[in-house]
Amino acid sequence: MRKWDKLKIIEENGVAVVLRKIHPERINKVIETLVNSGIKVLEITADSENSYDTIRDMKKKYGDQVLIGAGTVLDKETAKLAADAQADFIFSPNLDVEVIQTANRYGCISIPGVYTPTEIVSAYTAGADLVKVFPATTLGPSYFKDLQGPLAHIPMMPTGGIGLENMGEFLANGAIAIGVGSSLLNKKLIDTGNYEELGEKARSFVNRFNEVKACESKK
Repeated sequence: MRKWDKLKIIEENGVAVVLRKIHPERINKVIETLVNSGIKVLEITADSENSYDTIRDMKKKYGDQVLIGAGTVLDKETAKLAADAQADFIFSPNLDVEVIQTANRYGCISIPGVYTPTEIVSAYTAGADLVKVFPATTLGPSYFKDLQGPLAHIPMMPTGGIGLENMGEFLANGAIAIGVGSSLLNKKLIDTGNYEELGEKARSFVNRFNEVKACESKK
């Protein structure tokens, strides 16, 4: 699948779930639950146990049905390991040009972390496919609206503190997708194996995204 097609999957599905340090004995079931609930974009953080094996195994299982990428990628060496594991995208909490270049060199979608307008433009100029505004809730949804004037051509995704109660406002103000972590991946639900409720939470995020995008398309 071409990078352009993968970017369309992110934009059309809109909810990227961050899986950080989930126990290896549970992560496959967690991912299965999320996918069956409509989640199509999954980030496995590089600091998780067996992260590259998980990425590789999940790509073999789901193929092009689901995007599986690496997160918390801080340097070009980690980006190369993720690319070797067949990661679809490379998420970073910061802006590192070498990470962007490595992602592009091996055909991965590059999503660096940014905060200021200068970082946003610098990342895009360096070859980022879209940018992760982090931590998003510190800046708020109005920040995205303010950026739409001069920087509407740069795709942006808020991450950090995004939940059901505020994701709609971020999307309505210009975000093309949202990154979610603990607001969806409730630790107690995972530890107790309550995958039914976890699936319900995931479907709530998917439904909310679809509701907002439907409203925006009517404007």
